[in-house]
Amino acid sequence: MIRLKIPTALRGATGAASAVEVEGATIREALAAAIERYPGLEARLFDERGQLRRFLNVFVDEEDIRFESGLDTPVAPGQTVSLLPAVAGG
Repeated sequence: MIRLKIPTALRGATGAASAVEVEGATIREALAAAIERYPGLEARLFDERGQLRRFLNVFVDEEDIRFESGLDTPVAPGQTVSLLPAVAGG
């Protein structure tokens, strides 16, 4: 199983769960498994074109998937996937 860490801003869609266990060989598959369990996540994670929302950063352990293979980045059982909303300010 893969541990998917849910940020506070998205916990309303997961019944307040801070992490969920999912299966999948890639980030895409792991997120699809989470969405199957918590359908409200889909609109919060993906835009109308099915692309990951720009404000959302995704890490496998400590590696940013933007510098790997994006949603096709492989994940293995025991790894942690973190969803982190971008923070901006001035």
